[in-house]
Amino acid sequence: MDQYLVIVPLLPFLAFVINGLWRNRMSKNTVIALAVGSVGLSFVTSVLLFIRLLGLAPEQRLIQQTLFTWIPVGTLKLDMAFMLDPLSAVMILVVTGVGFLIHVYSIGYMAHDEGIKRFFVYMNLFMFSMLTLVMADNLGLLFVGWEGVGLCSYLLIGFWFHKDSAANAGKKAFIVNRIGDVGFLLGTFLIFWTAGTLRFPDLAARAPEVFALGGGAVTAATLLLFVGATGKSAQIPLYVWLPDAMEGPTPVSALIHAATMVTAGVYLLARLNFLFILAPTTLVVVAIVGCVTALFAATIGLAQNDIKRVLAYSTISQLGYMMMACGVAAFGAGIFHLMTHAFFKALLFLGAGSVIHAMSDEQDMRKMGGLKKQLPTTYNTFLMATLAIVGIPIFSGFFSKDDILWQAFSSGHGNPLFWLIGVLTAGLTAFYMFRLFYLTFHGQPRYDQQTADHLHESPRVMTVPLVILAVLSIVGGWIGWPKVLLGGAWFERFLAPVMSHAGGGAAAETVGHSPSLEYGLMAVTIALVLVSIYAAYSIYNKSIGRATSLRQSLSGVYKVIYNKYWVDEFYGATIVRPLVKGSIFLWKIFDVVIIDGFANGLAYLTGDASTMGRKMQTGHLREYLTAFLIGTVLVIGFLIVR
Repeated sequence: MDQYLVIVPLLPFLAFVINGLWRNRMSKNTVIALAVGSVGLSFVTSVLLFIRLLGLAPEQRLIQQTLFTWIPVGTLKLDMAFMLDPLSAVMILVVTGVGFLIHVYSIGYMAHDEGIKRFFVYMNLFMFSMLTLVMADNLGLLFVGWEGVGLCSYLLIGFWFHKDSAANAGKKAFIVNRIGDVGFLLGTFLIFWTAGTLRFPDLAARAPEVFALGGGAVTAATLLLFVGATGKSAQIPLYVWLPDAMEGPTPVSALIHAATMVTAGVYLLARLNFLFILAPTTLVVVAIVGCVTALFAATIGLAQNDIKRVLAYSTISQLGYMMMACGVAAFGAGIFHLMTHAFFKALLFLGAGSVIHAMSDEQDMRKMGGLKKQLPTTYNTFLMATLAIVGIPIFSGFFSKDDILWQAFSSGHGNPLFWLIGVLTAGLTAFYMFRLFYLTFHGQPRYDQQTADHLHESPRVMTVPLVILAVLSIVGGWIGWPKVLLGGAWFERFLAPVMSHAGGGAAAETVGHSPSLEYGLMAVTIALVLVSIYAAYSIYNKSIGRATSLRQSLSGVYKVIYNKYWVDEFYGATIVRPLVKGSIFLWKIFDVVIIDGFANGLAYLTGDASTMGRKMQTGHLREYLTAFLIGTVLVIGFLIVR
């Protein structure tokens, strides 16, 4: 199996090439079968490779495959090479497994869309790019996948390009991520300049030797890489593209938010944990940005009415948790939450898509209500995902989120303030998620009769993926039971070989605390979550009129969070519009007046001179002789005077 790593990304790529070139000559069913089947086979291959990896001793769990030398320039040598270790194994299972379910779901969701063939072409390219990113054995190849998912996000977010909102959202995502990519490239250049290599195994070995703990080079390099991560993983200040990404088809939202693009930044930090552990200043910055992003996005989610936008802000908030974990050096906890989040967030988006499908494309929760009976499968699976994301015990989100909160409190890089912000965010998450749940599925119907006549549960091709993801949302976190419970933490031990390159310091070192303290902190979080759920029930289900009263009594606060703190407007006023006006000035003044004026002026001058010269060429011999005589007289006169 060691020489079959390339099959995992190659299968979606081949489907992309075949469907991309010949889809117009192929039937819709053939295109779909090839697109979905390639991802399914890629998942099967990933499972077999994972089993192969488990069969190796923990310290030997590294499989590599080099296809050819890609860039040999001076001391820079980059190979087209893939690697499989515990970290990349987790990632390919998540990407191909969840990605396959989303592809299957898309068969039903996009069935009547005239661009369905093009849709699956883009989806396969997305899968290939993400798999290349997580399996690359060097930063150069990782950047290829990094840019690939950026391109695909532009294509898929703007898939319905006939709508201005979709086209603008695609451009916004593309441009904002290019800002982050500048930081990524500069950080990569600095790493190569200092360490002389971009291969991950070599970097892990050399990092403690060439980078001083807390030194300027490693701090600058990791901060620059984190700028790239803030773009891909939608952290402050580069998070603004993600809510607008809801303009794409719902399966795209599920793929971007759950299994692919937004997880790339978290993966980058975990992959380079041996560098970030050497930069304590960077870790503090990462933790602060993660905490602030988690809380900030959660507050915005309280007041949004579009079902997909609520989920978008919840994604930003959950990514903040993952970044906070990386910031306290609990990289394994961050990846654990990345995995469980993929299960329940994919389910939430696909469940929302099922609701939108039944509601004839309506996304405003204020026009829903009472859908429990009409959509029983969607209702039950959506409930499982909601319980998982808020962190109810036994569900997957509880284990990963509690792990992050405990590490934030007890880690040598942590701080009780990080824990407090994380707990407050958990309470807000429970409130806005059950607000969404009650407004959508409970209470009196708020839709018109025409919508009611067409309400129906989604077809099996859409509901079966929901059921599978619901099961994963329940049991997916059981591999990461906390150490204090049943002596668990298998997931942490599995990732340990990847997270301990820097002398065992890549994993969070927890300060000694008693089990009773961990139990106590866990109880506080659960209690706050339950109180928040009850508050949402009292306001949005038991007595919906309380929501109006609450909104009126807190009108000032509501206005601020409803308008998302006017961050987009601030960016528009301070960055976008000045750039547009500056570009127009450069175009109309510098380009048109100065550059074009100079070039056109030379042309006009030459033309006028030629016109004058042409008028002197009359073709009359007597005029030429007269001019010759006058010239001769003038020359003789000049010589005499001189």
